[in-house]
Amino acid sequence: MHQRGMSLIQLLLTLTIVAITARLASPAYSVLIEHQQRQVAAEQLASSLRNARAQALLRQQYVVVFPREKDWSRGWRTILDLSGQGHLDKSNPVLVESQGSGRIPIAGNTPVKQYVRFNPQGEPQLIGGAFQAGTLHVCQTSTAQSHYQVVLAKSGRISLRSDKAAQALCRHA
Repeated sequence: MHQRGMSLIQLLLTLTIVAITARLASPAYSVLIEHQQRQVAAEQLASSLRNARAQALLRQQYVVVFPREKDWSRGWRTILDLSGQGHLDKSNPVLVESQGSGRIPIAGNTPVKQYVRFNPQGEPQLIGGAFQAGTLHVCQTSTAQSHYQVVLAKSGRISLRSDKAAQALCRHA
């Protein structure tokens, strides 16, 4: 008699091997997914800041980017600053709103913690009139390490760096 298919023992052995392989691959896959999410968040933030600067130059008006719910990891809004009060004036029109997952911590140092504001010449400028420069750190969730940095220069240039370094701001993000 010619047998077709698998025996029960062969099926159980195959399923056991698949389960063991999946269990071993799962942590590596999770690390890869988090790395990808950090990279995407950093690229989106840098792109939004570049677009805000371009809007300030094109419109010849102040443009402000600020975190949603005072947390950059939850996303950010780009507004046209008609009143000169930036994100504090709710009547300023929203140009773009970006949604963040809240799972990837993003922390800014003091000059960029609450907002980034571009003047009509495309230069970053605090509401008080002083120049604005700073770094937004895209952090790893399990450690206090910055994996990506969105750096805002005094000239208005926005650069994206991928230096892994310990960062105290990441502990509080």
